[in-house]
Amino acid sequence: MTDETTPLARRLREAREDAGLSQGQAAKLMGMHRPTISEIEAGRRRVQAEEVTRFAKLYHVAVTWLLGEAGVKDPREEKARVAARELMKLKPEDLDRVMGLLSSFRREASPTKGKKR
Repeated sequence: MTDETTPLARRLREAREDAGLSQGQAAKLMGMHRPTISEIEAGRRRVQAEEVTRFAKLYHVAVTWLLGEAGVKDPREEKARVAARELMKLKPEDLDRVMGLLSSFRREASPTKGKKR
């Protein structure tokens, strides 16, 4: 494989992890086998155009971000900046409650995290 696949492979892994999915979960949702996801993320398997589109939808990111096009930012960045500004306005005890809530979402999104398949 060429170096051109490395940014795509890296971004696919990053997007999957940010979505709170294991390789097995992503594979099931994509109709693939877990080793296929592993091969894609390692840059050892080419990704078809229609697969890139499906990954983008699954991970809630822009296709252009996955492809690493110049000037394209992760669409989640602006939302994160807005959220950070709002969080800074909270009282410390309210911020602690929000952080606890966020942790519970992360745990719920990854039910098989830490389990062996």
